[in-house]
Amino acid sequence: MQKYRLFNTTELKASGWLRKQLEVQANSLSGNLDKVWPDIRESRWIGGNWDGWERVPYWLDGFIPLAYLLDDEDKIARAKKYIDAIVAGQCEDGWLCPCTVEERAKYDMWALYLIDKVLMLYYDCSGDERIPEVVYKSLKNLKDHIEQYPIFAWAHARWFECLLPIFQIYDMYKEEWLLDLAKLLRAQGMKYEEIYGDWKYKEPINQWLWESHVVNQGMAIKEGGLASLLDGEADDSFSEFMLNQLFTYHGTAVGHFTGDECLSGDSPIQGTELCGVTEAMFSYEVLYAITGNPIWADRLEKLAFNALPATISPDMWSHQYDQLVNQVACVNLAGGNNIFRTNSTESHLFGLEPNFGCCTANFNQGWPKFAMSTFMKSDDGIVSAAIAPAKLTTVIGGVNVAVESETLYPFGSSVNYIVTADGECDFTLSLRIPACAASAKVDGEDAEPGTIVTLKRVWNGTSVVKLEMDFDVKYVSRPRDMFVIERGPLVYSLAIGEEWSKLEYVRNNVERKFPYCDWEIRPTTDWQFAFAKGDIAVSETGAVSDMPFDTACPPITLDVPVVPVNWGWKEGYNMIANMVPDSVKPEGDVRTMKFIPYGSTTLRLTEIPFAAE
Repeated sequence: MQKYRLFNTTELKASGWLRKQLEVQANSLSGNLDKVWPDIRESRWIGGNWDGWERVPYWLDGFIPLAYLLDDEDKIARAKKYIDAIVAGQCEDGWLCPCTVEERAKYDMWALYLIDKVLMLYYDCSGDERIPEVVYKSLKNLKDHIEQYPIFAWAHARWFECLLPIFQIYDMYKEEWLLDLAKLLRAQGMKYEEIYGDWKYKEPINQWLWESHVVNQGMAIKEGGLASLLDGEADDSFSEFMLNQLFTYHGTAVGHFTGDECLSGDSPIQGTELCGVTEAMFSYEVLYAITGNPIWADRLEKLAFNALPATISPDMWSHQYDQLVNQVACVNLAGGNNIFRTNSTESHLFGLEPNFGCCTANFNQGWPKFAMSTFMKSDDGIVSAAIAPAKLTTVIGGVNVAVESETLYPFGSSVNYIVTADGECDFTLSLRIPACAASAKVDGEDAEPGTIVTLKRVWNGTSVVKLEMDFDVKYVSRPRDMFVIERGPLVYSLAIGEEWSKLEYVRNNVERKFPYCDWEIRPTTDWQFAFAKGDIAVSETGAVSDMPFDTACPPITLDVPVVPVNWGWKEGYNMIANMVPDSVKPEGDVRTMKFIPYGSTTLRLTEIPFAAE
């Protein structure tokens, strides 16, 4: 049995800077993709001739909660158009995916896992009473289908994703065949416990493999936790073991692991796929709900505040396929060597669908699902999970209750929880204290970072609970005698001036035309520095702009002592910095440079050594 459950989008709304971020997403590529991108606009899911597999489900997985979190009637209607077409397209025998009967044997059932998960998300948001029966019938058909045609390819690697709709439908129907289906999928699916028990991927392999594919790993972090629910009590021990292996051999400075497209080591100039980031975030959200272990929410926040926004432009009209921790330019690598092991030379351009379109559809889930994880439901009350400004309105024991988190976190260090009950109401408010805090207090009483403080009270009227945190600025060691600067949940990078060059063209009958175009970015300021000894000064504006992760006006900055060194470009590559500097010998005087949150950067230097004495 899992520890926590999600509230629905009728009860939970983003506020403050988080709502601004959702509005930026709604007004940009994510909110307009169905108007311009043929894979969505003319998909086979709605009777067209374009993609009939994962792209519409991926997009809806973010677009649906985005529409409902913002109460955007236009987007709600557009989402319903897709759902209506999908429901209408279900065959009499329950088959749901858009293919002919003759194509079924070779259809990769990963798309079914995904659309069933999306349909249940839509049900939670809309209350549409058609949906449970549609998903029930599709799962019944899936069981019959895979008994004859066992799962393969992506469905084989991602079998556990189907456990999410299976568990939801089982909770409603209580029919044992659903658990039998889950066990059949586990028997046919990829055995991650065996793969990681004899792991062959400690070193990067310049070969595309299911077992080291970065998005498969990001999804599979939750495999152990989900599978444990089939056996009894929730258990995240294998998820923890798996992630430790990934961080040890392929970890990055921002709480993720490399993969361009497969696991690529711990170099700051290897790429990390955007889909891998959003899927790891979702895995952490699921694991926190299953186990209640606060470390999963800590990991979620680190990705949400760093890796996610850094690989999407501040206005969210363009995104990368791969991000680099040390990314001093984003230009097409054609004509030189390709740093990306199995991805194309344009993988770190910002654009409509650089390298491949899966991330175009799938980046949409990142922020809406994070917003849905700000508060969760426990057996005895309400849990503040991921910390961000949000407001929950619900009913407990027949009493109307609201809990609002007022905060600038991660750009600030305090949270006001405003609790309102229309009458006497006995419930527990559980507050997660981020492990990244140096110290913390709840209403003036010491609270241990990395723990959960429970406030069991009879609430009545309006009360304010204050969480105050202290964050230390610290240098965190990285491989090859490199370091990164962290403060609280944020990683900081040297701010580099940017020159954006627009690329407009047509490829495969898809037009890239502003604002749906691609971009190359070149540096306009010097970036070849090493850290120097000295104090770091913190500057906070106390406000967040209408684009919360805007490069031009970050809410918090650091003044960091650095010294020029000969860093150098990687020989044979187009504008890729060396993995480490050619020399750490100072080539000038110590100066102070501005470092900004990693998530606010497009160009950046993040992993940096100290200069020689």
